[in-house]
Formats: sequence, structure tokens, C-alpha cells
Amino acid sequence: MVGLITGIVASMAHVITGPDHLAAVTPLAIDSRNKSWIIGLSWGIGHTTGMMIIGCLFILVKGLLPVERISAHSEILVGIMLIAIGMWAILRVLKIKSPDHHVHPHVHTQPKFLVHIHRHSHHDLEGHLHEHKKNYRQNAGTALLVGIVHGFSGFSHLLAVLPALALPTGSVAFFYLAGFGFGTILTMVIVTLILGTIAYRSSLQKKSNFLFGFSLCGGILAVAIGIFWIIRSF
Repeated sequence: MVGLITGIVASMAHVITGPDHLAAVTPLAIDSRNKSWIIGLSWGIGHTTGMMIIGCLFILVKGLLPVERISAHSEILVGIMLIAIGMWAILRVLKIKSPDHHVHPHVHTQPKFLVHIHRHSHHDLEGHLHEHKKNYRQNAGTALLVGIVHGFSGFSHLLAVLPALALPTGSVAFFYLAGFGFGTILTMVIVTLILGTIAYRSSLQKKSNFLFGFSLCGGILAVAIGIFWIIRSF
């Protein structure tokens, strides 16, 4: 129980205090709305998988694995991914917000033959509330990939596993690792669920300006953290 609880607490602190973690899932969670928990689940599974892989490799090959080099390259890749996700979110929200005029010719035959044109525009975010099943599935796939790369990057991820090596028995070490993986997934599911719920309720209440700003800030945050992550890697 001590190993399990310690792992859960350590993982929660690890996820919440990582700005790159939150920046990666925020745009995806906002875009997925009421399916946002899937984003957190996917990222958590990916992060745990990546972390376990590099942790096991480190244990098996000890000093033969160039952990520092892998970590440095992974952090740069994380930065690039964050910038890509952020730019995608920014461009998407700006495209939805900008006036999109549609022209529809309309023909009347009664009482006389007449042709006229209707013009209308969809410029509010709440005008795009219908679900796109492929969207959240693609977002979940992206979150899974980013989570795996996150698992490889940074000594903080690796150091989170190292206490398991010093634990007295193998069973305690196992429960610590199991608790860390469970806590990582649970924490990110909660975070993304909150973000998605805010976005979804805002769209239902037709708070387009708030939703626009919320989505735009999520994209800008991802780009800013991505740039910072690349700079700090050199």
C-alpha cells in the first residue's frame, strides 16, 4: 500500500507541475468537448508506456543507454509537437471565427419565374457544435503519440521511476510503478475532463467570445511552451 500510494501521489505531482503536459492536451481537450476525457486517457497511457520503456531499458542496459542524448532529442521533439498542436488550434479557431459567407441560389416558379440569392455566414463557434467523430479520434491518436514522446523526454520522467529501484522488495517496486502509471492516467483524465466540460458548456450557452478566447489561449500556450522547450534543450 505504501508503494502504491507513493506512486499515485508522485505521479499526480509530476503531471500537474509539468507545463508541457498541460500545454499538450489543452487544445486537444477543448476541441474534443464532451469527449475530452478520451484525450487525457490516451495521453496518460502513452506517457506511462514511454516512461516504462525507457525505465526498463535503463535498468537492463545500465550505463550503456545514452539516456541524456535520448532525453535531449525527445525534449526537442516535444517542443516541435507542442508548436504544431498550438498552431493547429490557433488556425482552426480563427477559421471558425472568421466570416464564412455561403451563397445559395434560390428559384421560384410561382407566381412567376424568379431567381434570387441568399447569403449567410457562420461566424460563431457555437455554429459548429455538431460532433465530428473522426476529430476526437484523431485528437486521441495525437495525444497518445505526444504522451509516448513525453515519457521518453526529461530526467524528471526517469527520476520518477528511480525510487522503485531502491525499494526493499520487488513487490513494493511493482506497486509503486503501478500506482505511478494509474495516477498519471487518472490525473490527466480529470484535467482534460474539466477543460472539455468548460468548452462544452460554453458552446451550449452560446458564449462564443469566451469559447474563442479559451480556445485561442490554449493554442498560444502550447506554442509558447513548445518554443521554450526547444530553447531550453540547447
